[in-house]
Amino acid sequence: MDKSSFGGVVLALAGILAGLLMEGGHVGQILQPTAAMIVLGGTLGAVMLQFPLATVGAACKRLAGVFFVKKSNSDATIKLLLSFANKARRSGIVSLDQDLPTITDSFLKQALMLAVDGTEPAELRKIMELQLDNETQMEDSIPSVFESAGGFAPTIGIIGAVMGLIQVMQHLDHIDEVGRGIAVAFVATIYGVGSANILFLPSAGKLRLRLTEEQRLKEMTLEGVVSILEGMNPRMIEVKLQSFIAQKHKKAQGTQA
Repeated sequence: MDKSSFGGVVLALAGILAGLLMEGGHVGQILQPTAAMIVLGGTLGAVMLQFPLATVGAACKRLAGVFFVKKSNSDATIKLLLSFANKARRSGIVSLDQDLPTITDSFLKQALMLAVDGTEPAELRKIMELQLDNETQMEDSIPSVFESAGGFAPTIGIIGAVMGLIQVMQHLDHIDEVGRGIAVAFVATIYGVGSANILFLPSAGKLRLRLTEEQRLKEMTLEGVVSILEGMNPRMIEVKLQSFIAQKHKKAQGTQA
């Protein structure tokens, strides 16, 4: 569970609701199912028009990754690569063929399979970097889905507000209800701006961080396999792979600063 994501959403909603209550309002004033339906339905429709259905579906599945994150397995990957390096040093690279069925990481498995098959280090790097680039391009579209939703939602909210005002203007004969009707109409704007700035845009940023971490792990994995294929000393491989983790921590500290 990502405490930062959960805490951020709770803090944002608590701040908004606390401000509403301090101004003498009540929660029921902003609970409007119709407004929510207009904003969410309109935003989803616009996003589906911009992106293929498969991309939208992949983005929805990835949304869980904003709030639930798997523990980083960089150390476990380094340990596994070092065990392969020691085995290859003792028995040759071909001896790793029997370990292939036990590998669950598809990227590592494919890279190691190419190494066992006798692929030259430069060619192996070229093949896997091409695959990594293609995967990166495909995955970059996932945060873009939420960025687009964050752009559409406020505008759809304005449309919802205008629709509400049209209904109010058609019933001016009940002047005592005009004020309440106008207030209800603007709830759609709140939903649009709120969903964009509390959910969609922050989710896009968090997913980009997740994808960057995954890409760095794959780059480290590729470097490890190429180093094994080149016959590098396991201790040197460990130092090289540890530098990827050091870069990650350094970048994270720079972002916090």
